[in-house]
Amino acid sequence: MRLSSVLCKVADLTKQYSNLPESYIKRAMEQVYWRTPKGRQYLKREVKRKKYYFGIHRPWTTEFQMENERGTMRKKVFVEPICDWSFFKGDRVEVLVGQDKGKQGIICQVFQERNWVIVEGLNCELKLIGKNKDFPGIYIKSEKPLLVTNEVALVDPSDLKSSPIEWRYTEAGQKVRVSVRTGRIIPIPRAAEETYDYKTKASYIESEKDTKASEVTAITFEPALKTFEMDIMEQMGIKEDRVPGKTYWY
Repeated sequence: MRLSSVLCKVADLTKQYSNLPESYIKRAMEQVYWRTPKGRQYLKREVKRKKYYFGIHRPWTTEFQMENERGTMRKKVFVEPICDWSFFKGDRVEVLVGQDKGKQGIICQVFQERNWVIVEGLNCELKLIGKNKDFPGIYIKSEKPLLVTNEVALVDPSDLKSSPIEWRYTEAGQKVRVSVRTGRIIPIPRAAEETYDYKTKASYIESEKDTKASEVTAITFEPALKTFEMDIMEQMGIKEDRVPGKTYWY
């Protein structure tokens, strides 16, 4: 079974890395070409992009918008669905293909929409940029993504050798990654918590504009059988003694 990668769906790890509301990501990547005017006399209709191309650019960036411009033709891409994602930022992996086959490195980026990871310093390519008749250009070295299904393997921390892994449960009910070869637990690294805003949750320092944790957990609304206006009037001590006049419909 294979699933197309051009669906309008952002992966969970991408949302976690962005540390942005899901509604903002959806609004940032949305491309509406035409919609009916606002009004009761109009049926709500709109023409917008339903399928997106996911590459190495995040859905809320300008580069993602450029890759998905209207009229852009791209080859259809298929991605093998993975039920339990097992690769996280900070994991040590071994490259199984290419010129760096057998070398080990640390995952620095994860693109779950395409089953891709980028290993720091491995599987690199040179790109010539800025070449013209007056300038020879500059070569820039960058890492290419690798498929987690058959191009990389997790490294067992007990002996630093690659091994297939399984998700299992401990006696306490915690779901963990376990090396099939040695039975050792492979913990999820702290780097997996990194977002645009902080390296780890524990190291984040609240700013003045942040909502305090105590205010988030505090209950500020209690349901009651009254309208919003009645609730405000009660809190402000306003009493309505006027009797509304009679109205007649003909």
